[in-house]
Amino acid sequence: MENDSTFVAPEGVYSVTEEHKPALLGVHTANALPHLHPTRLTSVVIKFPAIKPGNQGFAQLLGGNREKDPKKDKAPPKEQPQDGLSVSSSDTPDDLPAAGSSDTPAVPPADAPLPSPVIPHENTIFSHNAVTIGKKKTIARPKHNMRTTSSTFITRLQNADNFHRILSSKSGETTFLFYNTAKTFIWTEAGSKPKVRDSLQEPLAKIFFSSYPTCHDVNLTTVSHDRIDIIIGFNTGDLLWFGEPNSTSLDPVSSRYGRLNKQGRICNSPCTAIRWVPSSPNLFLVSHADGTIIVYDKEREDGTFTPQEPSSGTQSPFMSPSDNGYTQGNTPAGEWNPLDNIFVTIPPWHPVGAMNGGKGDKDKIAKNPVSHWRVSRKSIIDFVFSPDVKYVAAISEDGCLRVIDAIAEQLVDCYAAYFGALTCVAWSPDGRYILTGGQDDLVTIYSPWEQRVVARCQGHSSFISAVAFDDIRCDGRTYRFGSVGEDNKLILWDFSSGALHRPKLHAAQHQRMSMTSTLSLALQRRGQSTVYLPPLGSPGLESPLPRYHPSPSRNEVAVVQPVLIKHIDSDILTDVVFLPRGILTATRSGHVKFWIRPLTGPSRHLKHRAANRTSGVPDGGVDWMD
Repeated sequence: MENDSTFVAPEGVYSVTEEHKPALLGVHTANALPHLHPTRLTSVVIKFPAIKPGNQGFAQLLGGNREKDPKKDKAPPKEQPQDGLSVSSSDTPDDLPAAGSSDTPAVPPADAPLPSPVIPHENTIFSHNAVTIGKKKTIARPKHNMRTTSSTFITRLQNADNFHRILSSKSGETTFLFYNTAKTFIWTEAGSKPKVRDSLQEPLAKIFFSSYPTCHDVNLTTVSHDRIDIIIGFNTGDLLWFGEPNSTSLDPVSSRYGRLNKQGRICNSPCTAIRWVPSSPNLFLVSHADGTIIVYDKEREDGTFTPQEPSSGTQSPFMSPSDNGYTQGNTPAGEWNPLDNIFVTIPPWHPVGAMNGGKGDKDKIAKNPVSHWRVSRKSIIDFVFSPDVKYVAAISEDGCLRVIDAIAEQLVDCYAAYFGALTCVAWSPDGRYILTGGQDDLVTIYSPWEQRVVARCQGHSSFISAVAFDDIRCDGRTYRFGSVGEDNKLILWDFSSGALHRPKLHAAQHQRMSMTSTLSLALQRRGQSTVYLPPLGSPGLESPLPRYHPSPSRNEVAVVQPVLIKHIDSDILTDVVFLPRGILTATRSGHVKFWIRPLTGPSRHLKHRAANRTSGVPDGGVDWMD
């Protein structure tokens, strides 16, 4: 029987087993501030080794070991620059990934055909700078100590009681949660026994800031029992990287941090979303409220950079309009259309810029940003990578879903929402479908390979806050996903393309499809990369068809009905995350609930993902043409 802490789905009963909620401590200013930005959740599963004497692991993170030798906290004078500098510990490009490193995403299987490139793959934002080949590799680390910093950016650090003992006693798999609320960033554990009454879990650590954290991401490539890399974005545009690579066996991770885009040096617009590039230890993307997506490397210094404005005119690709970098565009001067392409400003240290040369040696030192994309004239709300890491799906306040070729840095397709702005996005584990939620109260399912809206999901009565796929209940034929909205509903959906009535595609709809997109998809199905597509304007492509796809009417699209609707009495729901053991929901005020799954058998999709890991194929990196 359902109540406030349970609901019944087709597979069984989900129950709340723990809750996480920030304590309202009136003594601290941050806790009295309004919650201007939605709470966003990130989860990570870490496998701890068997406990050994002297093994401290994560206990060093955020100053957990109070008895540490104070001499180890004292860095040489050269490592104590002004906090305004960027985070890199190197003044040379030695820290860039070496050839063959894991920074290049979505490496095709060994038996995949490799065509002769038109643009060498080595000259992309996901590859190294040639000037670093042969130089000694150094390990970069954040410069500043969180416990001893004099910066006013971090105002307070608070650890749980017995913090050191809690972390040093971990063994086996542990799920950690990270989330923001007001001016606080919180680290806690999911699935452990609550230490206080009413199933309310005490956080492991809290960091208080003078600005609002708006988004964050954990690097799943580098995370381990003795290392963690987290990037946090703020409403000021600032970025904070905290964590440290393994240094010694007894001090693997310490409470060190670094800052990028200090005081908006590169972009002063609020950060709206952050994503590490999957399989890369260094690269991450940040979207901003000014309609841009910027590529960063955590090991680089911030460079002197001013993006080219589309309104000032677009020159030929790879021509230098100023001393600040290069631009790449395909529209006539003064006529940039965000529905038809993205406007890329390439810094002089970008691989393509270096290839087209002319700069001095000092400009060859790689700095941030790696690349700058102007995607829309409105705010970018969120974005996600495709499972093969070749594409980015970005949503904007202008009501468009844009599919971007991240390697070629080109717009592939642009889809209009039914009504209003889009608010959330997710890509299916096998890469076949993209979900969006929006101000039209609809969850929309897109097929990027068929270039159409597959179905709309009706059930919410207010704006959608978040959508997510339930990986262990997606097997390539049926897909489970969930959504939460400002109507305080958690809705579960089951989708099977074979069970839908497919509306007829009229000839006019085919005419709206993008020639570039069609070529791109055709190449992808043969295992080739879109980076080898001929550039727009090449012979035979003088008049490319528009990439923009208007929203189809209601009677042209199938409708999916909810499997379950659960109304949760709380503040406005802002996020939903599916874990192997349950579902996480979060509210604007930072109230997180963990709904444990009913007991079921193992998923076929989990077995498939395990097989991929064994064979070296990234999760979700399956052939789209079965």
